[in-house]
Amino acid sequence: MEEPVVLVVDDSPTVRKIVQLTLQRERIRVVTAGDGLSALATVADEQPDLILLDIMLPKMDGYNICQVVRKNMAYRDLPIIMLSGKDGLFDKMRGKLAGSTEYMTKPFDSAELVQTVKRHLDMTLVRERAAQRAAQYQRKMQRRLAY
Repeated sequence: MEEPVVLVVDDSPTVRKIVQLTLQRERIRVVTAGDGLSALATVADEQPDLILLDIMLPKMDGYNICQVVRKNMAYRDLPIIMLSGKDGLFDKMRGKLAGSTEYMTKPFDSAELVQTVKRHLDMTLVRERAAQRAAQYQRKMQRRLAY
C-alpha cells in the first residue's frame, strides 16, 4: 500500500521540518514548499492527498493558493488544512471562504496535528481520489500527445 502524501506549505524551514518529522513517523510521505508558487507547482507534480497550508507566504498567500487549488476539479475534494499563527475569527472565516477544510493554529500540538491529518486521510478515499487524479492526468497527457 502506498503511503499517503501530504504537502506542507510554510515559509519557515523549522515548521516544515517539525511537521515533516512528525508525519513521517506515522508513515506519511511529506513534500514541502516554502512559498505560494512552489506550492502550486508541487500540487501539480506530486498530487498530494492533503495540504497543510500556512497563510502568510511569499509570492502568494495561503488564501489565494487554496482558491486556486479549489478551482481545479481534480482537487475539489482535497483536504486543505490551514496551519497558521493567525487565530482570529476573521482569519478562520476567511480560510473557510477560501475553501479550507479545517483550520489549526500555531503553535500546534504534535499529537493533535497527527490526529487531524489522519482523520482527513481516510485511506479508501485517498486511494480513490489518487486514482481519479492519475486517470485525469493521464487523459490530459494523452490529449496533448495527440496534437
